[in-house]
Amino acid sequence: MSWYISGDLAIGMKMGAFEMITKMVLYYIHERVWFKSKIKSSNKRHILKTFSWRGVGTLDTIILGWLISGNPLTGLKIGGAEVVTKMLLYFGHEKLWYRINFGLDKRNERKRLNNLTKQSEL
Repeated sequence: MSWYISGDLAIGMKMGAFEMITKMVLYYIHERVWFKSKIKSSNKRHILKTFSWRGVGTLDTIILGWLISGNPLTGLKIGGAEVVTKMLLYFGHEKLWYRINFGLDKRNERKRLNNLTKQSEL
């Protein structure tokens, strides 16, 4: 997308390389914040995570596009172009990830412990 919008292969390559790094770091932080969330697993949670991640991701893309191209309008165009497609991809990714339950064992254990604690208090 960056290459197509900027018309410059070098900008597209730089965007791809930098985004690979920045998105991994930002995604990790985003997941840590959501891991502490009290919103239960549901479509509401997945939709909220989709929008919050897209906000973070788009802002990152706009800033990188601006810095790499030297043109703030190019950054806005690149960020704007990917909003819808990446939200759909993220929503599908999130639903699949939750379905396979990868990395959620500790969360499920904590939930069971909280339920046991509440029951024993009654």
